Amino acid sequence: MAGEERIAVYGAGAVGAYVGGYMTRDGRDVTLIDPWEAHVNLMRDPGLKLSGLTEPENFQVKCNAVLDADLPPPGDPSGNGGPFDVIFICVKSFDTEAAAKRMKAYLADDGFMVSLQNGINEGTIADVVGKDKTMGCIASAISVSMWEPGAVRRNVKLGGTEHIVFRAGELDGSVTPRARRIAEILSSIDSAKVTETLMGERWSKLIVNCMRNPISAASGMASNACDTDDHIRRLGIRIGAESIQVAMAEGYPLEKILGMPPEQILAAGQGDADAMAACDKKLLDDRAKRSDEQRPSMAQDMVKGRPTEIDFINGFVVRSAEAHGIAVPANAGIVAAIKAIEAGKMTPSPEAIADI
Repeated sequence: MAGEERIAVYGAGAVGAYVGGYMTRDGRDVTLIDPWEAHVNLMRDPGLKLSGLTEPENFQVKCNAVLDADLPPPGDPSGNGGPFDVIFICVKSFDTEAAAKRMKAYLADDGFMVSLQNGINEGTIADVVGKDKTMGCIASAISVSMWEPGAVRRNVKLGGTEHIVFRAGELDGSVTPRARRIAEILSSIDSAKVTETLMGERWSKLIVNCMRNPISAASGMASNACDTDDHIRRLGIRIGAESIQVAMAEGYPLEKILGMPPEQILAAGQGDADAMAACDKKLLDDRAKRSDEQRPSMAQDMVKGRPTEIDFINGFVVRSAEAHGIAVPANAGIVAAIKAIEAGKMTPSPEAIADI
């Protein structure tokens, strides 16, 4: 049964619209806020189109969507001015601070914001609204894309019990009623849990993004094609191994990475042939779990000519590695490649990352 809390989703891109659409269908009081007028208009009428790999995932729902520029002042009697009990922040990492500042006045007195984003942005939000009004939630291996306004497609199977998709948590790892409530709300979309190790979960998701996002963006190839190419697949493994080494130095407990023990990926990246063979097999086998058209978010941004989150994904690893004196040449190399492409010095192609 839908709860009575008032929910806002700030940033109704692929992830934001996906969760907002499901919550709307579930009967919750949800306001989706986005700057793209055509997208907002279509979400209102005829409704947001959601699709996936199974028939129950294909539906259309009319949403209470508001153009960011038309968001009424806080407390406006229309209802779209809040106050909101929960505000999901779903913007790109580089827009996090601006988003938190934009929505701060719309929070209910006991309300809070939830970072449902790539990257590790909880600290940025907490600096704006306070740690007590900040939570995080990982959407693990959800793989949603939005190639046109008013339509979001999920490109991988539902997580089910074998893969928990949504992991909601407090910054200090405590299990609170509000964390349980966020997990409950999201469980109507896919599997969800409360995590007691939010930062470990964040790093685990960050490592996945480091391995998957930039190699697809830089190569111009979809994920399955990247995994089929020996050099590109193993570049992803090396990027992952470096990132795992940094996360371990930071002291965070890691989950499995793409279904693999982090120690296995680390060993593969450090030259263990058996570990590399095991990683190869897992990545090659996993191609069957996604469509051949699936591209991670950074690759979608690259195709659309939008700025990428590279500074908040692999760039974050590079900066963290410097603090520990750890060499991360594969991460540094992929950052340089993405920046060169964004600057117009190269075009996305396998050759762009051939020397990393």
